[in-house]
Amino acid sequence: MRKKQFFSVLSIVLLSVFLLSSCKSKKVLTDARDLRNKPRITGSVKERYSVILNVPEREIKNDRLYRFVDEWMGTPHRLGGMDKKGIDCSGLTTILEREIYNKSLPRSAKEMAGQVKRKFEEDLEEGDLVFFDFEGQKFSHVGVYLRNNKFVHTSTSKGVIISDLKDPWYYKYFSRAGSVKL
Repeated sequence: MRKKQFFSVLSIVLLSVFLLSSCKSKKVLTDARDLRNKPRITGSVKERYSVILNVPEREIKNDRLYRFVDEWMGTPHRLGGMDKKGIDCSGLTTILEREIYNKSLPRSAKEMAGQVKRKFEEDLEEGDLVFFDFEGQKFSHVGVYLRNNKFVHTSTSKGVIISDLKDPWYYKYFSRAGSVKL
């Protein structure tokens, strides 16, 4: 009987350790601000985003892009917002594309979807747009693709964050992706 109890307790402990460690890693992937305070990671934008995007630091080449993302990270959501007091998904995308890539976009996600040259997911590059259909509305949300299935966007509950395109919740609403036509 003692052997059976030992294995039951051991199973519970191992399961708890697994669940707690997986929750922590998910948080790190979506919030660059947390990484600024971690002792093992210095203040370098390249270092932080190489961890978030799970890529070697040498692959983070567009310093302007990641400094931009870093500056906006955590900015709260505000419908129609276009500044650090609050911003919505299409506002963030419009400003990012203009400041980083010198590309002009319409203000709504739906109109932006008509301005992209469609691409398959596996062909996405940094700066491409990703669209989602939330609440049954076509192209109701937009984000900017970074690398390794990660994209930056404005969440209504968390503000500007980085999420994973392959996350089951986002992936079920994913509808289109592509590069901005000039």
